[in-house]
Amino acid sequence: MFDGESASLEAILETSSVSAPKPIRVCENPGGTGAVFIMEHLDIKSLRGCSSKLGEQLARLHQYNRDLQEKQLRNESRVGGMSCDQSGDQSCGYISKFGFHITTCCGYLPQDNTWSDNWVEFYMRQKLGQQLDMIEQSCGDREARDLWPQLQRTIPKLFEGLEIQPSLLHGDLWSGNIGETDTGPVIFDPASFYGHSEYDFGIAALFGGFNSSFYKAYHEVIPKAPGFDKRLQLYQLFHNLNHWNHFGSGYRGSSISIMRELSKS
Repeated sequence: MFDGESASLEAILETSSVSAPKPIRVCENPGGTGAVFIMEHLDIKSLRGCSSKLGEQLARLHQYNRDLQEKQLRNESRVGGMSCDQSGDQSCGYISKFGFHITTCCGYLPQDNTWSDNWVEFYMRQKLGQQLDMIEQSCGDREARDLWPQLQRTIPKLFEGLEIQPSLLHGDLWSGNIGETDTGPVIFDPASFYGHSEYDFGIAALFGGFNSSFYKAYHEVIPKAPGFDKRLQLYQLFHNLNHWNHFGSGYRGSSISIMRELSKS
């Protein structure tokens, strides 16, 4: 778990787009079982005066990989320019696939970050499919089982006409994982991977804590694409399913409701 969080923080800090605690070391717990994650201490307060700045900086984080691609294409157009091999290492340059080079955890559940060329397939199989498999194993919910094939047929329609570029994501961007210091906004406790930039809004909108100035500043950098609101529901579905798997059937109703709604799309 901590190795993934450490790698996530390192990747975010590499972009120089938004502040985050610097990871120092993951080591065995000297007092017993498990591990200890040592990171930079920051005096983090609740987000109050930096919402707009956080929105802009999150957009810069999401845009960073696209900027690397444009830089790489310019370099390749020059005589003797060399391309970058896809290795999953951010120091390599532009990341052309969806996933991450290490397992990360959203809550305590590990995410399947195996690299994929296709975002829609990645999200259906490795995000929603993984969560629904766990629900099937734990409680065998019949309605979720029946709705899933219908939903798989409608999901690709939500992405028609869109070109999805891999963006480095925070991955668990709710109000409990953001704040500010005297120098500006800060994000922490990430579960990063490369995915669709809109994904980070799923849990942000689900639990609130982000005001209108945050969204306005973000969309001034990355405008809303057609169909945003439907895809927001789709990304909220993952977090409802993930909470169902973490905390039990209290999240069943919201999960099933979204599945029903989107299956009609």
